[in-house]
Amino acid sequence: MNPQVPAPRHAAPALVDYAHALLLRAGVRDDMARDVAIVLVEGDLLGHTTHGLAQLPGYLAELEGGRMANDGAYTVVSKRPAVQAWDGHRLPGPWLTRRAIDAARAMAISQGSGTVVVRRSHHIACLAAYLEPVAREGLMILLLCSDPAAASVAPFGGVSAVFTPDPLAAGIPTDGDPILLDVSASYTTNGMTSRLHMAGAKLPHAWIQDAQGNASDDPAVLFTKPPGTLLPLGGLEAGHKGYALALLNESLTGGLAGFGRADPGEGWGATTFVQVLDPEAFGGRDAFIRQQAWIARACREAKPRPGVERVRLPGERGLKLKREQLERGIELHPSILPALAPWDAKLGVALGSGS
Repeated sequence: MNPQVPAPRHAAPALVDYAHALLLRAGVRDDMARDVAIVLVEGDLLGHTTHGLAQLPGYLAELEGGRMANDGAYTVVSKRPAVQAWDGHRLPGPWLTRRAIDAARAMAISQGSGTVVVRRSHHIACLAAYLEPVAREGLMILLLCSDPAAASVAPFGGVSAVFTPDPLAAGIPTDGDPILLDVSASYTTNGMTSRLHMAGAKLPHAWIQDAQGNASDDPAVLFTKPPGTLLPLGGLEAGHKGYALALLNESLTGGLAGFGRADPGEGWGATTFVQVLDPEAFGGRDAFIRQQAWIARACREAKPRPGVERVRLPGERGLKLKREQLERGIELHPSILPALAPWDAKLGVALGSGS
């Protein structure tokens, strides 16, 4: 793209309508299609460009191949006053996750906390995209997921893939914008390394390793035979930290759901853990906000190290970008619309057409 020509921007509602139309034409039930579209666009609003609309071509291919369900309902496998376990029957992940959050929130309001684990969900996209509404209500939300059918991350000290990046996200209320965490147990993600590999680019640091265990910044080592792996958070020196987070994630997702890596793979998907906590049931919401406000202020006021303008809180940059993009339009990554163009032609949908 010519750097002198500003990148086109797209109104968020128009992108939601566009994604919704594509999914409808692909046979997805209306409410499910709308939820998926909202979550994907929210990811782009927050700047998570590998897990927003960039995921839509893959979803459409999964629908076409019958590997993602386009209609139906989840099954409640187990239920107690503050806990539920669901079988998602490979329904769209964003729809399932939003429903799980609704159920966990209702239990939290009633019981103080609510937890839902979902097995056999399809991919759930950007974890950060789910957090803000719950946290702005004064509730705390935890969201973790793993993909039991895939493996790209090696355990610390190994070169064989065992885990996926196994992300962990949290929305934490403060007296202002919430803190929004979205981190993974690996240094980087499959989406980012695939994008860089296709572009012939490299990672900013040696966040992966080749099949012999040599740290590398070249995503090409992940596509050799045998393939390399993503390094756990901490890398070759302190990867026991990311390794531990992956083990925690796997226990809360596949372990509690009773379905995970010990079972035959069913294809790209997710096992999900959702927990909502109501601070009022503990030390009280006002006290919680007072504590978090102090922590937030102390972090922002911390003396920055050389080369750093100021200390930010997790989610601060994403929420600022979201406000800007809601006003000025979303600047999509240049790879996204070309990847969707074949689906536009196949399904008869065009961005801005209202089809």
